[in-house]
This record gives sequence, structure tokens and C-alpha cells, in this order.
Amino acid sequence: MKFKKIYFLVLISIFLSGCIQSTALLGPGVTIATTGNIMQAGLQYGANTAIKKETGKDAITHLKDAVNEEQDNQKLEKKIRNITKNTIDKVKRKLLIN
Repeated sequence: MKFKKIYFLVLISIFLSGCIQSTALLGPGVTIATTGNIMQAGLQYGANTAIKKETGKDAITHLKDAVNEEQDNQKLEKKIRNITKNTIDKVKRKLLIN
């Protein structure tokens, strides 16, 4: 069984090596070869195509950019909280001195 999967992957890579447009089918092809679940492969292909059409990026790049954006937002929120806290502390100290 394992030999069939390896043979299938090698065969697919030979046929698709010079065909850039067909690399979108490589992921679902591997999914079919490893899990045998055609529905999962079809959904994966459909999701990848929808993400590519909507964002212009492949799924991995889109996910990476979304994670980086969320991390940047969290850093910005933390900086704003620190600035606000420092400002409040300064105002409290000035009010207590006067």
C-alpha cells in the first residue's frame, strides 16, 4: 500500500513538473493518495481556489499574513495600554503633589 502511494506521488510529480498551472491540483492529489477521501480533496481545492480568487494569494501566504497582522495588532494594543497607563500614573502623581 505504501509503495502505491510513493509510486503515485512520483508519477504525479513527473507529469506536473513542467506545468505551473496544475500545481494547484498537487495538494488535492496528495490528499487523495494519502487519505483516499475525494470529498476532502475537492473541498481543499475549492477552498484554495476561493482564497486565491478573493485575496490573490495562496492559502499558506494568506494565513501567514493574517497571523502577522494579528500579532502586530496585539503589539499595538499593548503599546497603547502602556502609554495610557503611564499617562494616568503621571496625572495621579501630579494631582497628589498639588
